[in-house]
This record gives sequence, C-alpha cells and structure tokens, in this order.
Amino acid sequence: MIQHAGMKKARIGNASLTIISGMIAIIFLAPILWSLAVSLQVEGRQITSIWDWFKPPYTLQNYPDIIMNSEVPLWMFNSLFIAVVATLLTVFLSAMAAYAIAKIEFRGSRLIFFYFLLGLMVPGEATIVPLFITVNGFDLIDTYPGLIFPAIAGSMNLIIMVTFLRGIPNELIEAVKIDGGNHLTIFFKIVLPLSKAVLSTVSIFAFIASWNNYLWPLLCAMSSSKFTLPIGIPTFAGTYTVDYVKPLTANMVASIPMIILYIIFEKQIVQGITMTGVKG
Repeated sequence: MIQHAGMKKARIGNASLTIISGMIAIIFLAPILWSLAVSLQVEGRQITSIWDWFKPPYTLQNYPDIIMNSEVPLWMFNSLFIAVVATLLTVFLSAMAAYAIAKIEFRGSRLIFFYFLLGLMVPGEATIVPLFITVNGFDLIDTYPGLIFPAIAGSMNLIIMVTFLRGIPNELIEAVKIDGGNHLTIFFKIVLPLSKAVLSTVSIFAFIASWNNYLWPLLCAMSSSKFTLPIGIPTFAGTYTVDYVKPLTANMVASIPMIILYIIFEKQIVQGITMTGVKG
C-alpha cells in the first residue's frame, strides 16, 4: 500500500510538472508564433483584433523584400563577423591567461585571479564612459576593431577556464616538463585537447553575448554600415510606425542564425549551463 501510494504521488507530481512546463513553454512560444504569423501577413491589412493577425491570406514576399531592399543582411553580416572574431579571440586569450594563472606558479597569481573575481561585481554599464574614452583615444570608434576588442575582456570566461584547468593533474604537466616540453608544448598539446568541453562552453557564451550586445555597439557604431542587428532592427522598425509586418519580418530574419546555432549546439549549450551553474 505504501509503495502504491508513493507511485501514485510520483505520477501526480510528474503530471503536474508536465502541465506547468507546457504552460511555461506556451508563454515563451506565444510571442515567437505571433511574430511569425505577422511576418506572413500582407502589408497594410486592416487589423481589428489580435486574431486577425493569424487569419489568411498569407504571403512570403515580405522576406525577399527585407533581404533585398534593406540593410538587414549587412547588419546580420556585421553581427556574425563581430561575434565570430570576438569569440575566437576570447577563447584563445582566456585559455592562455587561465593556463598562466592556474598552472604557472608566479608571484601575484592569486591576486590577479582575485582581481578578475572583483570584475564580476562591476556592472558593464559602469565601464562604458572610460571604455568609450579609451576606444576614442585609439581612433577606433565606428570601426570593426572598436566593436570587437571590448568584447574580449570578460571576467566570467576567464574564471570558468581557470576553475576547469585547476582540475587537470599537475603530475601530467610535470611529466611533459621532464620530457623536455615547454609551456607552449604543454598548452597546445596537453591543455587544449583536455579542455574541449570548457572551450565549447566558453565559445557558446562568448558568441551569444557578442551577438546580443546592445549598449556598446549603440555607442560605438556611428554609421548604419557598422550597425549590428540589435542596433539596426530598432532603427528599421522606427521607420514603420503603423504596420508591424516589415519590422517583425526583419526580426524573424535576424533570429534565423541563432535558431540554427541552437539546433546545432543544443547539447553543448545545455552541458555548458550545467557545468557553469549559469541560469537564464
């Protein structure tokens, strides 16, 4: 009887969890489905209720119009180029710095690590003014390097790497040193191959952070040719104050790369969130 009651409670709990999860999924999917439905509508159609957005007739002409007759493809290229370059530089430099802090004994290594820990307590908005002054001093405003370089310096990625590398046995590194290997050999032949999991995690987080970055590109990109999608889409939408069709079509086009990225790297994203304990 006790076992039967326990199984009944477990089934009720699983059913409740399924229902709650389904409701949450619907809440998150509703804006996406609405945007998709609006992007398939004929521009200039009269809308009297929310249900009119989901009624036919439908058209796919809005998508080629956005791609061929707007700067959305250029903004998508800018976002992709900046995110890819920033991710590669972030991963490489963070891995090298993490190896130095975690595996090379030198005076002040713990202080440096503590300095980066303190960096987590400083909101990015607080560094915008000195960052702008610095980048402007190097004459990098409205340039790709000016948009990329500030995205490389992040405490979180370094801390994740240091925490992981400290778990690599020191005996393995000492064995390589005995065989005549230097730090470059250890880093490229031993550390990087053993760090594929954390490297993929940092890569995904760095790419998403750069792709979604809004505040810094808003200040740094002065011309529309350097806009990224988070900056360009609101500007594009501002030219359509009555109809939602074209702005939401642009949003759907801009969402395609991240949807593809999530489908391809779903397992790595979930593993990365589990590994780092980051929620959201």
